[in-house]
Amino acid sequence: MCTDCGCGLPGENPPTFSNPKHPHDHPHSHGDGHVHSHPHSHDEGHIHDHHHPHSHEADQIHDHSHADPQTPAPAPGLPQDDPRRTLNVRRAILEKNDRLAERNRGFFLGRGLLALNVLSAPGSGKTTFLRETLRALPPPLRAGVIVGDLATDNDAQRLRDTGAPVVQITTGTVCHLEAEMVARALGQLDLSGLNVLIIENVGNLVCPASYDLGEHLRVVLLSVTEGEDKPLKYPPMFQAADVVILSKSDLAEVCGCDRAAVRQNLRQIAPNATVFELSARTGAGMPDWINFLVQKHRVMTDSAPKHP
Repeated sequence: MCTDCGCGLPGENPPTFSNPKHPHDHPHSHGDGHVHSHPHSHDEGHIHDHHHPHSHEADQIHDHSHADPQTPAPAPGLPQDDPRRTLNVRRAILEKNDRLAERNRGFFLGRGLLALNVLSAPGSGKTTFLRETLRALPPPLRAGVIVGDLATDNDAQRLRDTGAPVVQITTGTVCHLEAEMVARALGQLDLSGLNVLIIENVGNLVCPASYDLGEHLRVVLLSVTEGEDKPLKYPPMFQAADVVILSKSDLAEVCGCDRAAVRQNLRQIAPNATVFELSARTGAGMPDWINFLVQKHRVMTDSAPKHP
């Protein structure tokens, strides 16, 4: 269940996974940074994740006190005969997701995959940006994609036209991707020859900010059509960003976008984020972004542990 809005309540439709070209791969975790995934294939070519949003491990807190219920410990400062107690809730509600995200990260590192979690509001130009990124990646970089949407596989189809392997996660009522969903989707993605993994998250500037997927880079798109104050309105998303893409830069003048104000707001909210201003439609600014990815992949592979 989402910690922000309550999406994915028990009884609602679970996510489905679709990749008609690669339906049977099953990665397994052995506790060393690899990932368990047990999707079950059905005749219609979709993979159904038997997801249980009513988590008993991370979303619910139980008091397992063995004290006599007839004589509860009083809260500090209360009289001994006061029946009220103070319970310390120590387990983070996202503990399970964070644990699975670390497994994903270990898996990515072991495979030499530079993983990007790409987030934005709907309509920011995310899919067009990713399509042009896939087309512009120079050898030896080759990317695969996991796409998350509430419904339809329209974005996945557009990205498959580039020749990249793509897996669709249809989340139903869930407004974000979770580490477990990504792990299951990896079982449907042909990873041979890949060294970049792009995760196109559900279009939403609120809930996805809370969920680590195991990515190396969190990339947030902000289009010039959305308004200069968007980072101020949605600070958690931009504060968590490693990279901010100011997209649709070719429309800035038409929209009356004050780009200096946008950058000032980004410096205020996300001072450590690397900012690229670009237009995927015209190609302006795209070479700098591609060179950045090449460098990040080089740094990742150079720093990875070397096994004899």
